[in-house]
Amino acid sequence: MFFLLPFDSLVVNLLGISITVLFTLLLVFIIVPAIFGVSFGIRKVYMKTLLKIFQWATLRIERGAKEKNHPLYKPYVNGIIAKEPTSLEEEIKEMRRSGSGKALDTPEFELSDIFYFCRKGIETIMDDEVTKRFSAEELESWNLLSRTNYNFQYISLRLTVLWGLGVLIRYCFLLPLRIALAFTGISLLVTGTTVVGYLPNGRCKDFLSKHVHLMCYRICVRALTAIITYHDRENRPRNGGICVANHTSPIDVIILASDGYYAMVGQIHGGLMGVIQRAMVKACPHVWFERSEVKDRHLVARRLTEHVQDKSKLPILIFPEGTCINNTSVMMFKKGSFEIGATVYPVAIKYDPQFGDAFWNSSKYGMVTYLLRMMTSWAIVCSVWYLPPMTRQPEEDAVQFANRVKSAIARQGGLVDLLWDGGLKREKVKDAFKEEQQKLYSKIIVGSHEDRSRS
Repeated sequence: MFFLLPFDSLVVNLLGISITVLFTLLLVFIIVPAIFGVSFGIRKVYMKTLLKIFQWATLRIERGAKEKNHPLYKPYVNGIIAKEPTSLEEEIKEMRRSGSGKALDTPEFELSDIFYFCRKGIETIMDDEVTKRFSAEELESWNLLSRTNYNFQYISLRLTVLWGLGVLIRYCFLLPLRIALAFTGISLLVTGTTVVGYLPNGRCKDFLSKHVHLMCYRICVRALTAIITYHDRENRPRNGGICVANHTSPIDVIILASDGYYAMVGQIHGGLMGVIQRAMVKACPHVWFERSEVKDRHLVARRLTEHVQDKSKLPILIFPEGTCINNTSVMMFKKGSFEIGATVYPVAIKYDPQFGDAFWNSSKYGMVTYLLRMMTSWAIVCSVWYLPPMTRQPEEDAVQFANRVKSAIARQGGLVDLLWDGGLKREKVKDAFKEEQQKLYSKIIVGSHEDRSRS
């Protein structure tokens, strides 16, 4: 045992030196650049290298699958049914013409009308445009993450070795590095906002609060190896306004807050999240609600109205969908944030799933599992577009204004614009939707008021 002591001390010294070198590299190449908002371009070189590897692996897989004559990708049902945007009345009218040769001249029930609803029901089951928005899409190319291609099979030894090497890099190098950065960013956020919170209100406090938030969020962005491209930054939200964006992941907040200074809106949590919220609100006027208050829509609207009426306060960041969608579409915006009469600054966020899927399926994965999947992906790559500010027109109600903003976001981000409520992720279709279809059909059967008065 006596002869092992020099060896033990050597191992300890080497371990100490390795840890010192690691933290020095973190400080010099990640933390300090994050503080000043600069980049050495390392992540972009990393992204280009990954793209070349993915292209080679995909070509090799496709060639091997062709040789072995087995399917490489599972069938995807998106768009298998070609549908023209027509109304219920037009479709039934056309069906009656083709079936019985009669037009829709007199309002009456025909047995053939049943087939319209049968067909629409089968189409909805076959091509459900709602349910598929809550599951991750399969990629057309393999990115060495086994979860992105469910039908991947053994092709060659080189590909298997490459995949195994990728697992070692992601779990043994990137994961510890990212955890260390995330811990650093969260610790600095809690400590920094708590200290700033004790300062008297004024320009100095606002200046320090802004830069503490930006610094910590930028460190957290680097903890995900996030590569973000911001477009049209002259349209960034201004004080006294509301920033609304499509919602894919909890990290949407980090993505936006690393380029701007926002007041957050959300429900009060316990645990670690509660500690972070209590520290943040000391330095910045965030709007946190109790669980019982969130259900009171009028109370929430009043709190938001009071905030935006003060033009010196930060823009509020809101995700009106109310749930995470898989970044292929934008679903119905809740009208609450569009009722208060503030200037709305739309933002479109589009993720590139080649490097990692940012979508959080909260009904399938818990937060810890989701973060583990995120931190063991290659990177998070996304584009952010700041759209010109929009205001509610005199003839518009809150729902129409919300739909106009949603359409602008969908158009800019290349997303499908859907009218469905994202709450269908966990709830049944509301009776109001069913009643709307029933009323449309009843007008065909009973006729309008003018038709009845003529008869």
